[in-house]
Amino acid sequence: MKLDPFYLIVDSAAWIDRLVPLGVRLVQLRIKDKDDASLRAEIRQARATCARHGSQLIVNDYWRLAIEEGCDFIHLGQEDLATADVRAIRRAGLKLGLSTHDELELETALFAESDYIALGPIYPTVLKTMKWAPQGLDRIAEWKKRVAPLPLVAIGGLNPERLAGVFGHGADSAAVVTDIVRNADPEARTREWLEATAGWR
Repeated sequence: MKLDPFYLIVDSAAWIDRLVPLGVRLVQLRIKDKDDASLRAEIRQARATCARHGSQLIVNDYWRLAIEEGCDFIHLGQEDLATADVRAIRRAGLKLGLSTHDELELETALFAESDYIALGPIYPTVLKTMKWAPQGLDRIAEWKKRVAPLPLVAIGGLNPERLAGVFGHGADSAAVVTDIVRNADPEARTREWLEATAGWR
């Protein structure tokens, strides 16, 4: 499986409506603290937009709703994996991505036979408080040797200026949140990311 090198992560279908039409081919919908009805509406809207624009939607966490809404890709953190029914996810035909931050989590992700593995944070990140120190570029190379041929997603503190190092050390895709959604001009920054990742597409 091949992932697009530009992996956008946003927290609403409104962001997907706004940015996917610019040419984003891979986007994760990561929403926290909403009721099921609101989540379902967000997933449904995001799925429709992605379908119209030929973009791959990945739903974060809510695997039951993703199955019910006919989605085909889910991403889980390690805590979510512990309570998820991976067999049900597989029976429904969904692909599965998993987050990793240390050796034990990597072993868990490999045992779960995920379709891609994410490593982070590569650099310091302002998105949320992390108990893990920045992984650095050498850890990307180490992880890639361990997970190949699975795609490796790098996440945490990334920007277009850091992409050469990230891809040069073996990452297949670079995930971004704050560098775009907290930018003064998210559309322009998205175009910068699309241009910066074009050489690895």
